Amino acid sequence: MSSVTMAKAINTSLRDALRKNPKTLIFGEDVGPLGGVFRITDGLQKEFGEDRVFDTPLAESAIIGISVGLALKGFRPVPEIQFDGFIYPAFDQIVSHVAKYRNRSGVPLPITIRVPFGGNIGAVEHHSESPEAYFAHTAGLKVVTPATPGDAYGLLQSAIEDDDPVVFFEPKSRYYLKEEIDLPSAAVPIGKAKISREGSQVSVIAYGPTVETALQAARSAEQEGISLEVIDLRSLSPLDTETVLASVRKTHRAVVVHEAPVFGGFGAEIAARISHDAFDVLEAPVARVAGLNIPYPPARFEKLYLPDADRILQAVDAALAYG
Repeated sequence: MSSVTMAKAINTSLRDALRKNPKTLIFGEDVGPLGGVFRITDGLQKEFGEDRVFDTPLAESAIIGISVGLALKGFRPVPEIQFDGFIYPAFDQIVSHVAKYRNRSGVPLPITIRVPFGGNIGAVEHHSESPEAYFAHTAGLKVVTPATPGDAYGLLQSAIEDDDPVVFFEPKSRYYLKEEIDLPSAAVPIGKAKISREGSQVSVIAYGPTVETALQAARSAEQEGISLEVIDLRSLSPLDTETVLASVRKTHRAVVVHEAPVFGGFGAEIAARISHDAFDVLEAPVARVAGLNIPYPPARFEKLYLPDADRILQAVDAALAYG
């Protein structure tokens, strides 16, 4: 085994996908010679050529529109949206065409849209968004996000091989998170959550960048004699409700964590599912710890905006004290 960053795991997964299938294509803004702003596609154009890894104009709608045409012609396009906040010009293409084409025509549309997302990198506006709820709400799309290097490799393999469109959200603040793994690693099935840490008193449900934050909270809670179970959703749509509900039936309490604003965030769907399907076992209301209901703030204020271990622990304390 070796220590592998998430950035390296994604790069390796893309390289292996290009090797396995000559119909796989990677394109986007600066993904060619530069290797992307985060260097995730570093070296791929040099190895596979400009016909398979290439730069596009700064036009996200065109990037996704091209992807639709290529997929219909039998290719497996893997377009990159350079930053989360740049995805909105492509929203119409994704929601009106990518999400609906297979249902409309019966023709597979194997597109994997890579999107670096989330904050905590000290960036300016439009570079720290968490738009996952828009796409999880859109029927016809699969939406996934890894939290570890091993899952990043395996989940991306599954996404590229899927005949349905997948929005692959990459937590950019975790690009340099390391894990001791061997690559290639096993594929990770879409639609299956995992227990990142077992516990008995409160279920903490997170995804993407907030999984590590939840684990930090769990380690701190352990020092106070409190046992937290941390669930990494990995897949938002389809959602693995069985794993979530099994955990809540054990702990009787739940805290949901994400970076997007709490109002209308994906955590509301999780809270609703738990409240409806596990109402009889809950000993406290489901809590949500998330971003504030304001536009993403300037970098010097983002620590106040984002959920952290302390805010998670406050929610845990409230759940344990309820009643």
